[in-house]
Amino acid sequence: MASSLEQLKAIGTTVVCDSGDFATIGKYKPQDATTNPSLILAASKKPEYAKLMDVAVEYGKDHGKDLDEKIDSTLDRLLVEFGKEILQIVPGKVSTEVDARFSFDIEGSIKKALHIIDASINHLPHLYKDIGIDKSRVLIKLASTWEGVKAAHVLQSEHGVNCNLTLMFSLPQAIAAAEAGTFLISPFVGRILDWYKAANKKDYSPQEDPGVKSVKEIYNYYKKFGYKTIVMGASFRNVGEITELAGCDYLTISPNYLEDLYNSKEKIPQKLDAKDAQSLDIQKKEYLNDEAKFRFDFNEEAMAVEKLREGISKFAADAITLKGILKEKIEKA
Repeated sequence: MASSLEQLKAIGTTVVCDSGDFATIGKYKPQDATTNPSLILAASKKPEYAKLMDVAVEYGKDHGKDLDEKIDSTLDRLLVEFGKEILQIVPGKVSTEVDARFSFDIEGSIKKALHIIDASINHLPHLYKDIGIDKSRVLIKLASTWEGVKAAHVLQSEHGVNCNLTLMFSLPQAIAAAEAGTFLISPFVGRILDWYKAANKKDYSPQEDPGVKSVKEIYNYYKKFGYKTIVMGASFRNVGEITELAGCDYLTISPNYLEDLYNSKEKIPQKLDAKDAQSLDIQKKEYLNDEAKFRFDFNEEAMAVEKLREGISKFAADAITLKGILKEKIEKA
């Protein structure tokens, strides 16, 4: 019998590896891979990735008027170097994240994204393009703030840059992202579960898991109304959450759970099916041109508000830690 991992793929779910440690990616044959500042920070501390740090530092030394600009340039190049290595392993796309400090800055997010992937304004250097990687193989990750959604809309519609809206915890965020024409969204399953477990002092079975229910709600909404945006469940806390979402467009899974699925022969039945969504009674909503309505409805979900804030802060803090490491290397170079 095929492994649970192969069964999951056979159902039609695209498996993505959630890791910056590309040494472990090839074993599980994922289609794509995702990274974030926390994953890159963890990977960059390993000696086998020193050569990537060296390339980034060499680049950063020559790109910036002062030390802070050089550090920013070095970090951007480091993210791209990891992306380049990952793309030699996976056949599809890699997600590269815009610095979390731009989460509430539309123009800043757009400018940084174009700098990373394929600049078409302000004569910026374009990091991926300059090393021979076409923008069709890269997803720009943005936080699912109002500003992130609006930045994604501009990047998708005006520049042909595909985006991955991350740190997603609610249906209003998902609806706005789909209206913006976002290529892919990453609703966070496990972090939703964390919040409800802490708030209600109870455990949840995979079937009752509020994070699983959130992704199912988003998936059914998209399929009911014909949105093409890909739903990629992310941030899992157990294998049960993954198997309960069998049939979801994409699932991005960390290496430890990929290993569990790889070694398991347990049967994986399909749980999500686009055809089933057509018969559901779902109210259509619109947010992209109504900031006040988006902010009000999003604000009504305390979990989403808290987890978005926490996620942005954590990614920003890890980026600062990473910059501290790069600063020492630049000063010694």
